[in-house]
Amino acid sequence: MDHSISSTEGNGKQTWRSGNMLYPLPAVLVSCGDYNGDGDTSHSNLITVAWCGTVCSDPAMVFISVRPSRFSHDIIERSGEFVINLTTEAIVSQTDKAGVLSGKDVDKFQRCKLTPAKADQVSCPLVLESPVNIECRVTQMIPLGSHDMFLAKVLCVHVDEKLLDQQGKLRLDKAGLIAYSHGTYHALGKSLGTFGFSVRKKR
Repeated sequence: MDHSISSTEGNGKQTWRSGNMLYPLPAVLVSCGDYNGDGDTSHSNLITVAWCGTVCSDPAMVFISVRPSRFSHDIIERSGEFVINLTTEAIVSQTDKAGVLSGKDVDKFQRCKLTPAKADQVSCPLVLESPVNIECRVTQMIPLGSHDMFLAKVLCVHVDEKLLDQQGKLRLDKAGLIAYSHGTYHALGKSLGTFGFSVRKKR
């Protein structure tokens, strides 16, 4: 498919029509619905989301964008709650499957063989296989076009103890996190430096 509408002579770049090209992105599992800890996930659902991110540090706030036609959209709009579950190489197949199947037709927790766990402050289940679970409460829904954006306050975060080093520092680089880029899932690569490395004085 030819996306180009013009070519800037001499610089080796093409100008394309407007589109979503801000990649890579996190591919996360968003859980929603009700769960009381008894293993019954028939009133819960999972949706795979790449249109998501951080919007504020204090207070801690995030967003996800969901098509109104998706089964999870009405659940989140009605309940005002969801959980963002980070994904890893170990569950990349389940992550993809949860984005392909519809919660109208199947129990995605069962079909994807993922384990629900009770959250602390919301009614939605956590995904136990996820290394980090972020409990969220919606503050605003913004209709944008193809997607509606759910702005949400972070209520609390669950972290897998296996990812803490001896000093208690979180080592997410050991979790095997995945990213989504232009239709493809990728494992994260090598570390290139920590924040501020370019101006830090050498010892």
